[in-house]
Amino acid sequence: MNKDFRCNCPVTSALDIVGDKWTLVIIKQMLLEGKKTFKDFSESDEAIASNILSSRLKMLEEYKMIRKEKLPHNNKTNIYLLTEKGLGLTPTIVELTLWSDGNIREYHSSIISDSRIEMVKKNKETAIKILVDSYKITNCHR
Repeated sequence: MNKDFRCNCPVTSALDIVGDKWTLVIIKQMLLEGKKTFKDFSESDEAIASNILSSRLKMLEEYKMIRKEKLPHNNKTNIYLLTEKGLGLTPTIVELTLWSDGNIREYHSSIISDSRIEMVKKNKETAIKILVDSYKITNCHR
């Protein structure tokens, strides 16, 4: 893994890892959509190319933002699960959601508006906790 960062700035360094077109999308899919397998990700509406998906999953695993396990009932299939480090991006995903809802909707009127966005608008901290706790419960997160 290339651990060369552009500079010592914390924002730029974070963007060196999560600032590409796909990394936060993958984490969002895991957190909010329950995606776990390569097939789940590759069949999503975002249509990520398989070579890029493979590269991003490996990078996320190397940075310990996700972990790879075998399905208990199928040792041929890998599942990917968020670690505490990956779950630490939940507030970032929530903030991007709110920013998009408030600033992009006028240009993209078909952006989803569901009860989760309304929950976040009412109480962001509680919504973040619910999202993380729900993920942990659903995925037997340790």
